[in-house]
Amino acid sequence: MDFIPSHHPLTPPHSAEDRAVWLRLLRSRRVGVSTFFRLMNDHGSATAALTALPEIAHEAGVRDYKTCPQSVIDEELRAGHEAGARLLAVGDPQYPNALALIPDAPPLLWVKGDMSLFERPMVALVGARNASSLGLRMARALSRDLGAEGFGIVSGMARGIDAAVHDAAIETGTIAVLGGGLDVIYPAENKNLYHKIAETGVIVSEQPMGMKPFARHFPMRNRIVSGMALATIVVEAAAKSGSLLTAGNAMEQGREVMAVPGHPFDGRSSGCNNLLRDGASLIRGSRDVIDVLANASPLAITAMETPVEALVPVEPQTRTFNDHTALHGEILSRLGGAAVPEDQLIRDIGVRAEQVSSEIMSLELDGRIMRKAGGLLSRV
Repeated sequence: MDFIPSHHPLTPPHSAEDRAVWLRLLRSRRVGVSTFFRLMNDHGSATAALTALPEIAHEAGVRDYKTCPQSVIDEELRAGHEAGARLLAVGDPQYPNALALIPDAPPLLWVKGDMSLFERPMVALVGARNASSLGLRMARALSRDLGAEGFGIVSGMARGIDAAVHDAAIETGTIAVLGGGLDVIYPAENKNLYHKIAETGVIVSEQPMGMKPFARHFPMRNRIVSGMALATIVVEAAAKSGSLLTAGNAMEQGREVMAVPGHPFDGRSSGCNNLLRDGASLIRGSRDVIDVLANASPLAITAMETPVEALVPVEPQTRTFNDHTALHGEILSRLGGAAVPEDQLIRDIGVRAEQVSSEIMSLELDGRIMRKAGGLLSRV
């Protein structure tokens, strides 16, 4: 599958102080990933963006807006240090290359473990929490065999297929992406597995240290699972499940999607069978995975291997957020509960892209619209 690399408009922080300012901007109220990149692009630095944020919020109708207190950042950095974790910024040489290429890459990642695993080609294996015995057996075999072939194995640390995948790849190297903070083990039954991965693999989270996982965190985690990998393989999944959301993210990110077939009468396989019907590659074993990747788009493989530090930063644009309030009504009138691509919205409105983009960010800060993976927008 072809995809176009995303060039995030910034260079990584050069000091611990700069990294702390990045973290403070990202942890400020109503600043998500997309807003973070937009602010950095518009203002050129996290310090300038933090200074501008209260006025931006005021123009968006948010009263008494305050950025994240420095004391909160100091506490998070202290907790990260105590946990033996490192804070990676997009653009750092150690930041996972493939992840840096998705449009909504985490600006900052807490990482614990052997980061040399990020240099390997990675595949994601995901599936049902209430997995069948055959499903667990297949997950372990794929994970073990692909790990032996030199792949890093990525999954989401959930019970069921995820846990089986991680456990089978302990010796070869596995990457666990958490829904909550890096120092929060969830589910609790994975405590021993968590510590094994911390010793031989890597644990990753974009959430604040100490954050307990909530339902809204798992779709965010899923985009990281698929974003780190060349391919996402679904072993078992119901027709409506988080595993299918991960597969959907992989499609949007231009990565390969694969699925293990199952019996039509088993509801745990209905999602996989639907993926196969819609064009996913059928997987019977690790050799099928390797064959599919061997025939993947040369553009995709080349982009995966592009060093993060080689990405060309975009020069920041000087632009104010004044005089955009007239677009509020038109933007909101064209959005509903169903998500719409941002570029389509801009074309429909017929106003210069930079004007609409600024107003979209103001509406995001105001909590009136929501940005989803793949550049999709909807009303809250």
